[in-house]
Amino acid sequence: MQELVPITSLTKTERAALIKYFEMTFKLSWKVLKDYLEEAGYNPKSPRETLKQALQMELITEGYEWLNALDKRNLTTHTYDEAISQEVALLIQEQFAPLLQKLYQHFKPLYDQH
Repeated sequence: MQELVPITSLTKTERAALIKYFEMTFKLSWKVLKDYLEEAGYNPKSPRETLKQALQMELITEGYEWLNALDKRNLTTHTYDEAISQEVALLIQEQFAPLLQKLYQHFKPLYDQH
């Protein structure tokens, strides 16, 4: 995904690849948060609950952006529309990729300790 983020004029194929990478990365990210929360004694039942609990525990700080990313991920997973794909690709590049990178930076030291 990081290879596609800086490209300012994505082809249709590149945009589709960026969105798919985002969908997979987002899913893995919320599941990492869920696993972490379960280890801490919480039991979130959905991605939305997971994000809200992670926000309360300050594992993430941009609650609105994470929930927006979840909504856009759900939208792109279940439907295809050219205008939506262009909008979501831009959001991925400008907002969502930095969120995912920040989460990675948060958890990498924890992973490296094990």
